[in-house]
Amino acid sequence: MSTETQSAGWRGTFAIAALAGSIFSLLWFLAGALGSKYGLWSWQFGLGTMYFSWGPIVALGAVGLAVLALIIGLVAAPRKRPVMLSLGALLISGLIAGRLAGIGANAAALPPIHDVQTDWADPIAFSETLMAIREADGALNPVVPAPTIADAANSRWPGLGGRLVSEVQEEAEYDPATMEEPEDAPYPYTLDTLVLPGDLAQTAALAETVASDFGWTIVTPAAASAASLETQVEATEISAWFGFRDDVAVRLRAVDEGVAIDVRSTSRVGLSDLGANAKRVDLYLKALQREAG
Repeated sequence: MSTETQSAGWRGTFAIAALAGSIFSLLWFLAGALGSKYGLWSWQFGLGTMYFSWGPIVALGAVGLAVLALIIGLVAAPRKRPVMLSLGALLISGLIAGRLAGIGANAAALPPIHDVQTDWADPIAFSETLMAIREADGALNPVVPAPTIADAANSRWPGLGGRLVSEVQEEAEYDPATMEEPEDAPYPYTLDTLVLPGDLAQTAALAETVASDFGWTIVTPAAASAASLETQVEATEISAWFGFRDDVAVRLRAVDEGVAIDVRSTSRVGLSDLGANAKRVDLYLKALQREAG
């Protein structure tokens, strides 16, 4: 049996090319994310151009090449080598295309907001220290008491441009215990003030510890004494892929029942956070409640 017969000749070569194409698509998206994180190019190029503009072409092209290689591999014997290579290529490219489609669907389903908190009636203000850090980093999103969604959002989310973020956030939440049709709301939780028993100093220390356990970089540590009535912990979380920086402020106030805790989480750049800030606040409050017993 000749070497060409064992390798299925040009059909085997085509299958190898399809596998190479699927690996290229994987490296493409890794490069888009990590290149942005490490400053090789801007996040607008990495996310906007490489992911959402060129990404679908790269992903679907790899899938199409893998499917064609599989069909060609099944035409004649020997089939084992070209078919196995083609299936490997289809698995890799299919997972990548599915992941990209999932990101797009998630972006369309979630509201275009990047600033959430538990108490819009009494908004949390960031400290001068954190605001200076945001300015030095070139943060594009302002931190104001009553932010509105940019008018540019109307092109993808008709009717949301110009609306108060507080209203849109509330509409995106649901409480499974009280709402009849929770599937209509993108967030499977409500973001409310958490009240824990105990004194302010101990609770503030716990809030800072949990923030550190989450991997956040503490910017403003808790400064609460026995006589304090209010303090604030501020931190920054850096995303693993694109290196996006989101800032979090945890406000703690002494109340009759113990300590009232409110959280605000805000992205420095981007129109939509894909639900990251709301999920962060929800997980953080649940962790605080769990650690407090």
